[in-house]
Amino acid sequence: MQSRRRASARPKQTRIRQRVCGIAGFTGPDVMPEQAMPLLDRMIRTLAHRGPDGFGFHAEPGVGLAHARLSIIDLSTGAQPIHNPRRNVWTVFNGEIFNYVELRAELEAAGHRFYTQSDTEVIVHLYDRHGDRFVEYLNGQFAIALWDGERQRLVLARDRAGIRPLFHARAHGRTWFASEPKALLSVLPQLGQFDPKALAQTLTYWSAVDPGTIYAGIESLPPGHLMAIESDGSRQLTCYWDWTFPDAADCRPLGETRSVGQVAGELRELLIDAIRLQLRADVPVGAYLSGGLDSSGIVALIRGFTDTPVRTFSVAFDDGEFDESPYQQAMIRHLGTDHTTLRCTRRDIGEAFPRLVRHAETPILRTAPVPMMLLAGCVRAHGYKVVLTGEGADEVFGGYDLFKEAKVRRFWARQPNSTMRPRLLQRLYGYLKNSPVGNPAFAQSFFGQGMEYIDRPVFAHLPRWTTSARALSMLSPGMRDGLGDWEPFSAYERTLPPGIMRWSPLARDQYVEAKSLLAGYLLSSQGDRVAMANSIETRVPFLDHRVIEFANRLPPSYKIRGMTEKHVLRLALDGLLPEDIRNRTKQPYRAPDSQSFFFDGKPLDYVEDLLSADRVRAAGYFNPQSVSRLFEKCRASRAIGFADNQAFVGVLSTMLLHDQTRSWAQAA
Repeated sequence: MQSRRRASARPKQTRIRQRVCGIAGFTGPDVMPEQAMPLLDRMIRTLAHRGPDGFGFHAEPGVGLAHARLSIIDLSTGAQPIHNPRRNVWTVFNGEIFNYVELRAELEAAGHRFYTQSDTEVIVHLYDRHGDRFVEYLNGQFAIALWDGERQRLVLARDRAGIRPLFHARAHGRTWFASEPKALLSVLPQLGQFDPKALAQTLTYWSAVDPGTIYAGIESLPPGHLMAIESDGSRQLTCYWDWTFPDAADCRPLGETRSVGQVAGELRELLIDAIRLQLRADVPVGAYLSGGLDSSGIVALIRGFTDTPVRTFSVAFDDGEFDESPYQQAMIRHLGTDHTTLRCTRRDIGEAFPRLVRHAETPILRTAPVPMMLLAGCVRAHGYKVVLTGEGADEVFGGYDLFKEAKVRRFWARQPNSTMRPRLLQRLYGYLKNSPVGNPAFAQSFFGQGMEYIDRPVFAHLPRWTTSARALSMLSPGMRDGLGDWEPFSAYERTLPPGIMRWSPLARDQYVEAKSLLAGYLLSSQGDRVAMANSIETRVPFLDHRVIEFANRLPPSYKIRGMTEKHVLRLALDGLLPEDIRNRTKQPYRAPDSQSFFFDGKPLDYVEDLLSADRVRAAGYFNPQSVSRLFEKCRASRAIGFADNQAFVGVLSTMLLHDQTRSWAQAA
């Protein structure tokens, strides 16, 4: 369902009272204020990194709410929890409502009176006016807990794309919620058991499938959903928004009425508006600059169409396979920004990896989030608390090699015996040192697998998931028994909307990508968690829901033209970027994986300890012999492919999280 209010085309540069923070609480018929406060205090203190500048509480019969605040200006009039005029509706909120200025004006015109200047207060007034449909009016990134004292009900809501996290659990006759699982485990340590199916999902899809998490007793509220917990304990889950696409036949007429050039002009205006909204802040704003089209486009639009000064930050690597410094420097010269580069070494990554896992609270298959966590620390050290990023553009406009790869494989499948058609794959993955298309015979064998799935919605993701699933072969017999008859491809298809096969192939690929990698990994482990580990707020203009809805209505050819990805976005940025940046082929952000944990054949101390046969056997997740063989392969620098590297990082992060979870449980 689309939002019922659109922000004005030229929003005022009004300041948002920031609400980057952590939230926690619980509801149940036996909740009393005096007993609630110690539990609320314990939960919210585990989230101090999300809001290190103070805590707020509200407790009354039936509910307890807690909030950890990250102060960016004097928030004395807007401290949470926030209430409505009758003080019978209360909310705690993590995130930002970017269109709160427009919403507040409408509400005041309708007779509502406000006691703060914060964006948070808009939420309780919208609820008073529209009930659970309040969330449809919000343009923002948010996790909201709202208590209706009159009806004795708790409402939990999460933003459309899943930028801000929200978790919940049922125990002791109550429903508990928090921004991160560690807050739930601080009072409910018994929930810290790993779910075998969620572990297998993570080792395959890169994250557990909503609403599941790695913890058997904890669920994630899915993006674009609202859950109401009624006074009798019953729960109603409602999807208020989703990535939707027109039927394939309905995509064709657009080119007859509006050319791709006209659409690109409309897209530019929409992006300018999304960026202006997200620049509302009371502090200087930074931006990540990778040197690619997406982040460069964000910074160029800020510089070209707003009066907001912007400071840029980037990460660089010693290894040329991962480093994008030349492109970053080209953009710095072009835009004239004040810039800071963080140089990240392999040892930096290996030594910081345990901290990453502690904040991500899930097994990880790549080390790429670590440099982003270190970069967020650099941003914080320079006095910045808000950064804009280019995240989401690849999912929205078809930017990944996976989409082009699937296009070639579908073309190849029409003549499966062709030796010419698979050669088109050689135009992909040129940035990889050990490219899967470097050996034509291997490429034909690897990308030719799964052709029987061509008419199934997960077709595009089979090569990636097959590679990731290497770690499944290392699971212990006990974990395998816990999976039953689970099979990854069919299992994922059961989570997809029933009408997905009416969409274009690219739309199907985009939907699966948005629901798996984007929400479950990029916006979480590589997004919110690593930024909030340093009390930094990230904003993602490409995931303004209006931008997503606009792009989803476009024909596939407006996104991928031949073998050129993000065609309409490149046109929208024409004249704003150097041509070598605007026409640059997508190079995904990556970092050194298994090689970050071994130096001159010697592993980092914690790695050798955690992956010893005794430790692996005692944890019970993996076969010690299989792990030992992989360990020796990585030690000898013979793990050069994605499968081995992802398996190694996945096993190591699982073992780290196991140890960390036991420590949290013992401290509870």
